[in-house]
Amino acid sequence: QRQLVESGGGSVQAGGSLTVACVGSGSIFRGNTMAWYRRVPGKEREVVARIGRDGRTSYEDSVKGRFTISRDNAKNMMSLQMNSLQPEDTAVYYCNQWPPARPFWGQGTLVTVTV
Repeated sequence: QRQLVESGGGSVQAGGSLTVACVGSGSIFRGNTMAWYRRVPGKEREVVARIGRDGRTSYEDSVKGRFTISRDNAKNMMSLQMNSLQPEDTAVYYCNQWPPARPFWGQGTLVTVTV
């Protein structure tokens, strides 16, 4: 099953926390850098965080210090812990390889941050 499924989105007040998760087939995760992306309506999808197969991470400037990406290679899972959420973090969050592979885009999971 070559697809990625995101979950864990929801609505949270500003300053709150949420963790989104992603599961997929081993062939997608194995040996590849993975990433979380987000899309705000009317804007292009942007990368939020990346994690290499060795666990090395990198973050987009606006989420540094607030978001933490992690992966479990044995379970073909990845998560994004989001703290101190702000209204501008409202978006649909997606996971994919880095660089992204078109066939693997899932439905995403909506995160809404209210004031």
